[in-house]
Amino acid sequence: MKQIHFRFDDSLYCLVDTYLKETHQSMQDCMREALISYVSSARKKTGQNRKGTFTFIDLFAGIGGMRIAFERAGGTCVYSSEWNKYSQQTYLANFAEQPEGDITKVNAEDIPDHDILVAGFPCQPFSIAGVSKKNSLGRATGFEDKTQGTLFFDVCRILQAKRPEAFMLENVKNLCSHDRGRTFKVICESLEELNYEVFYKVLDGQNFVPQHRERILIVGFDRQRYGREYEFDFKITPVSPKPCMKDILESNVDSKYTLSDKLWVYLQNYAAKHKAAGNGFGYGIAPLDGVSRTISARYYKDGSEILIAQEGKNPRRLTPRECARLQGFPDSFKIPVSDTQAYRQFGNSVVVPLMAEVAELIVKELARLEKAAEEKAV
Repeated sequence: MKQIHFRFDDSLYCLVDTYLKETHQSMQDCMREALISYVSSARKKTGQNRKGTFTFIDLFAGIGGMRIAFERAGGTCVYSSEWNKYSQQTYLANFAEQPEGDITKVNAEDIPDHDILVAGFPCQPFSIAGVSKKNSLGRATGFEDKTQGTLFFDVCRILQAKRPEAFMLENVKNLCSHDRGRTFKVICESLEELNYEVFYKVLDGQNFVPQHRERILIVGFDRQRYGREYEFDFKITPVSPKPCMKDILESNVDSKYTLSDKLWVYLQNYAAKHKAAGNGFGYGIAPLDGVSRTISARYYKDGSEILIAQEGKNPRRLTPRECARLQGFPDSFKIPVSDTQAYRQFGNSVVVPLMAEVAELIVKELARLEKAAEEKAV
């Protein structure tokens, strides 16, 4: 932690002091936010960000897994949004810019123009009471009626305002069956209503990392720009040889990651109890030559879903760096937060190389569509 000292004239100090009292912030937090905002803005104005072949925005950005993926595909991120302060901290440490906060309070017109919208929005139920009433009256309903009050609504309003050429949305596999399938139905209908051609598929991260992690990806292309003839397909190319758990493990691991006797006995008893009841709840010892279960944001609690066996010792949980590797983050990725926050962040993140593979497919299809549009115009 470094210290910086500032000198204020009386008028500026009074102005800052009044602001602090109004917002209930500390001087340290206020100055930190001001410096971050200034540096991020200055970098964009002076063109210090890497120029890519396309631009994209990173919504519900987390710690930037999607950003890494789309930058690998040749893109430049022109805007990011993430409300969690610890995720913002990690994002800042790795990309030298802090995402904007609550997306619900952002005017869509203030977001920079971009080619691709990228978002890993939270899964929320949609209220259909108002929709049903309008249907009974023979009145049309739109995404504003169906999705109001959810964070997916913010994705839609930005798509409507900025009309990017394409988008990619990521969510949990269970989005398809959430609320008996109604949630996914509303999502697809809303995207098609905005005049986008929609493709979706559940993909498994174990084709790129040693983790069974199924996620649904929803990709769309602008019909207003490209019409309705598409060749897009989720034809991913798995890495070879297939990754296994031993590939991501650190050689020297602190003893603090080894489970205590008390916790280990509890986990064994818990597993035995559920096994006797005929269900599969319990801890998971990851096979070193195979793949692990899905890591979740709750991994910080006890690490029980993915444990590593140790000879002559209790099993241990993964280290934060091993969790990063399990999601395909490079070792250069900085982890500036506590272990608890790191576990939450990587558990909530994406399998980076899988997202990069799909990003490449989107970029390839956009290039084909642009070429076809040019030939048609001649």
